[in-house]
Amino acid sequence: MMLYPSIIDLMEKAGSRYSLVIAAAKRARAISEETLKETEVGMDGARSITEAVKEIADGSVMIVQAENNPAEEEALNEDQE
Repeated sequence: MMLYPSIIDLMEKAGSRYSLVIAAAKRARAISEETLKETEVGMDGARSITEAVKEIADGSVMIVQAENNPAEEEALNEDQE
């Protein structure tokens, strides 16, 4: 069974697993907060993460690399090993 979007496509947009996870988590939180403001019932975590990942895959959310972020540099070094 093929999942969409594939992790390969997402990694091309993010550059690292760390960046992908952080971007998806931040966007999922924003989606949940936006939905909560619009309705009394917010979106559950799984649906907001799914929506965030789809937005990253289709390019409506861009992942911008931060300069001089020690945690991200450490994660990138671990990815390369």
